[in-house]
Amino acid sequence: MSRTIDAVVSPTQTNTIPADISGQMLDLDEDDDLEVFSKDSTLADGNMFNASMPTSPGSMVNQCKFEEDEESDSKDIFITVDNPESHVTAIETFITYRVLTKTTRSEFDNSEYEVRRRYQDFLWLKGKLEDAHSTLIVHPLPEKFVVKGMVERFNGDFIETRRKALHKFLNRVADHPILSCSEDFKVFLSAQAWELTTYKKQGPGFLSRMGETVRAVANSVRWVKNRPEEFTAIQEYVEDFSNKIGSLDKVTQRIVKEQKEYLEELKEYGPTYTLWSGSEEELAEQLKGVAGCMERCCKETEEQVGHLSDTLVPVLHEYVLCAETLKAVLRRRDIIQAEFEAKNEALATKKVDRDALKEEIDKLEDRVEWANNALKGDWGRWQRSMRGDLKSAFLSTAEKNVDYYEKCLAVWETFLLSQRTEPSEETDRDNTP
Repeated sequence: MSRTIDAVVSPTQTNTIPADISGQMLDLDEDDDLEVFSKDSTLADGNMFNASMPTSPGSMVNQCKFEEDEESDSKDIFITVDNPESHVTAIETFITYRVLTKTTRSEFDNSEYEVRRRYQDFLWLKGKLEDAHSTLIVHPLPEKFVVKGMVERFNGDFIETRRKALHKFLNRVADHPILSCSEDFKVFLSAQAWELTTYKKQGPGFLSRMGETVRAVANSVRWVKNRPEEFTAIQEYVEDFSNKIGSLDKVTQRIVKEQKEYLEELKEYGPTYTLWSGSEEELAEQLKGVAGCMERCCKETEEQVGHLSDTLVPVLHEYVLCAETLKAVLRRRDIIQAEFEAKNEALATKKVDRDALKEEIDKLEDRVEWANNALKGDWGRWQRSMRGDLKSAFLSTAEKNVDYYEKCLAVWETFLLSQRTEPSEETDRDNTP
């Protein structure tokens, strides 16, 4: 199936410009399995909706689902990450995940593949994509950090959180018109473990990577002088977006934490009313009814908190990481332009071989143009993706909140109706000696 390429193809050679986008996170060994978006959150697989949540046929959520179904008709590669397995050796313990791929693309020898990958393989793929396409937006992986007080290293919740994050990462790459055509991506999906290990060894050695790092640091000292206005506007947008999404992320996580604490206290209400009913014969029926209402509301509250943790929190934090990725991409674009400007300045001084430098400047000019066009094309794609993801998460959260309060209201209304008595019954009760 043919794909529409809506951005400029990368040059055959690009400088590797490492950028640390992990912020204040503490890196661990590659085999550590505690990289998660949030300690108490999990990622939703592509779909931001709870299938069990009742929605009307004309609801906004269902309309979004229909639009997603239409888009899926044009896909020609489908990837699933599942079935995590723990591996224990004499020197390490690590988790691998099954990666299932189904595709109709002609560049693949088969239509289906099944391989196992560990987290460091995903890190390798992300690094290769960023090296080859320095001004394309590669979807972030969950950051590495140490969870204080974590006793069990490979906790099931963390493994599942990572699995969902890796699933989303690969499908983001698969949906990208340029990144999905990468030979590294193809090898990642199709090669067996030993083949992938061999393929990795074909990359640049340590000294080469170190040299590239040194050059990148040196280049970063010179800052761009004449950045195009459109990229200045993008940078200002990203800074503003980063601040706002960061604030939303922190507030939402704090709300979820408080809701969980409230839920734990709420769970004590039902048993308390039940115990009370044993010592109040005349109020026993009402107290047991209140206890039943509290238990049902507790169940609904637990679902509502779970929905926030599983749907809204991970999406917000995901785009906190995306903002850092965008900042790194913009820095790399500026470095490319700064190098071009520096060569032009050298040419103006007439202290170098003008012909040789002019040829190098022409190549740098082409590279700057490619970097600008690639970033502009990817910027539009990223904005559409971001707005779609956030819109889906907000709509789903709004409908879940409405559903939650309606159910709790119905519980208490039913209780009130059950306590209503007819006038004749009240009269008989008053006349009872």
